[in-house]
Amino acid sequence: MKRYINASLLYAVLAMAGGVFYREFTKFNDFTAKTALSVVHTHYFMLGAAFFLLLLLLEKNFSFTEAKTRRTLAAYHIGLNLTAAMFLVRGVAQTLNIPLSSGANAAISGIAGIGHILLGVSLTLLLIQIRRSILASNA
Repeated sequence: MKRYINASLLYAVLAMAGGVFYREFTKFNDFTAKTALSVVHTHYFMLGAAFFLLLLLLEKNFSFTEAKTRRTLAAYHIGLNLTAAMFLVRGVAQTLNIPLSSGANAAISGIAGIGHILLGVSLTLLLIQIRRSILASNA
């Protein structure tokens, strides 16, 4: 359970840093249009801080953590951070009006897509583990 609260705290700090960076970086560069930087804050808060707080509560009530959980959570962390990093890269390029080649644009989208896939698969695996644990405790 300590890992869940520590992860939640870490992602809350990253979310706040992402929000401050978005606000100050765009303000410093006089950028007022929409940018991918705006979603770093919310992704880290909801998929990071809130998600791990929910896991903490579920672990406390159902003890779902097993040997596979560590690998699944590692994939989740990688997916979330890959996704946020690509939002950051794309947002900085948008703010600074850096022209991206089609290859660079595709690479950013592809890596962000891999991050989203890792998030989706690991979330599904965690939900299956939690479901099994709940059904086993009710049997």
